[in-house]
Amino acid sequence: MTVDHSRAPVLEALEDYHREGRIGFTPPGHKQARGADPAVREVLGDAVFLGDVLATGGLDDRLTRGRVLQEAQELMADAVHADHTFFSTCGSSLSVKAAMLAVAGPHEKLLIGRDAHKSVVAGLILSGIEPVWVEPRWDADRKLAHPPSAVDFDRAFEAHPDARGALVTSPTPYGAAAPLQAIAEACHRRSRPLIVDEAWGAHLPFHPDLPSWAMDAGADICVTSIHKMGSGLEQGSVFHLRGDLVPPALLGMRADLLGTTSPSALIFAGLDGWRRQMALSGKELMGAALELAGEVRAAIERIDGMHVHDRDDFCGPELADDFDPLPCVIDLSGLGITGYQAADWLREHRSIDAHLADHRRIGAQITHGDDRETTGELLSALRDLGRAAGSLPTAPRVEVPEPGELRMEQAMLPRDAFFGPAEEVPLSRAAGRVAAEMITPYPPGIPAVLPGERLAEPVLRYLRSGLDAGMYLPDPSDPKLESVRVVDERAG
Repeated sequence: MTVDHSRAPVLEALEDYHREGRIGFTPPGHKQARGADPAVREVLGDAVFLGDVLATGGLDDRLTRGRVLQEAQELMADAVHADHTFFSTCGSSLSVKAAMLAVAGPHEKLLIGRDAHKSVVAGLILSGIEPVWVEPRWDADRKLAHPPSAVDFDRAFEAHPDARGALVTSPTPYGAAAPLQAIAEACHRRSRPLIVDEAWGAHLPFHPDLPSWAMDAGADICVTSIHKMGSGLEQGSVFHLRGDLVPPALLGMRADLLGTTSPSALIFAGLDGWRRQMALSGKELMGAALELAGEVRAAIERIDGMHVHDRDDFCGPELADDFDPLPCVIDLSGLGITGYQAADWLREHRSIDAHLADHRRIGAQITHGDDRETTGELLSALRDLGRAAGSLPTAPRVEVPEPGELRMEQAMLPRDAFFGPAEEVPLSRAAGRVAAEMITPYPPGIPAVLPGERLAEPVLRYLRSGLDAGMYLPDPSDPKLESVRVVDERAG
């Protein structure tokens, strides 16, 4: 069958809706901007409201006989070499949960890299799946975690042959990539599916100089955030399926269990348009982004006190297997400041928003949406930061644990700890207790503490010292971290 990637079914349906002058006596209640507050219309513009159309009974008829969404998903699947694609308007946080539920159920085991995003942990809490944690590869010098190796997953399967499948995050928000083909082979030798949380890899299928794309590497389910490295709107996510280890109807059913019944046509349109853009011009656009990123990286490297992590830093024995240069992660330890200080200074003094920030780094994400004007502003701001760094106050030291100190015992299922009887205890008395909440430095959103883990003093010191230094912790019940929510042992 010939596939026409010049088409965009969702955008075409929106165009038809307006050309035909349809009047909906349905949600949304703003009725094509007419009922929206004038002040809101002035800020957002009417185009936002004009694109906000009911998907079923608006974009398409009440029985979806026009197959608008189905055709858009089929085109997306073809563009990235998947058998099936599902759109999500609830971000990859929903998509990864749907993928997990399609592979394992309550009290069944799933092998998961411990560098997983908090959305994966939320999936464990909601589902009752038992995690078997696979340790990341830890760079002790740079205090940075990379995805687990295929050998790590192989050993985990040997120790837990009843595991229903595996989940790995690749690439990481820092740009480190896992050996996906080898991990997929370790899964498929046992007829078990591999889920790849590739939220940061929407761009990977469209240029040969980028790390391997999950579908081409043999993964069974791949979750991708189009809004992160693609051109979609926030919350625009897709999950792809290939092979026969996970039935497409089952994956669709699990997604339906979690997804909204009021999906945003705006987000669908963003997904559809991005696919068309990449299918027609992706290699050219990604090639230009890689060239621009190379120039930016070289220029940053010439700023005293700054170092841009590169392939030599990230790849090698016991480290990552591949590297995406577009996240552009900058080590500031030569300036004697933290990433938190740098991010705050750039926003306050130069109106530049960095991506991730940690105890010694910031991330400056480059995409095909950048050009020499935007990157010129970035470089100018970074040079100013380099000059200003000496005048910044000395930041509190973040006590980053050694690799062996980071790992804590999973004493209870995440779901049981999260929903069971709990109490608040002072941070000074929390070591040895079982956590009943997540505590997550954000971004990148990888929990340092999971529900059900037995808390250890080095991790608590890391979080307390990180908070004092400017770390953002959005999820603990006590935002000041003077207390921690733990399992109430008196309740049995």
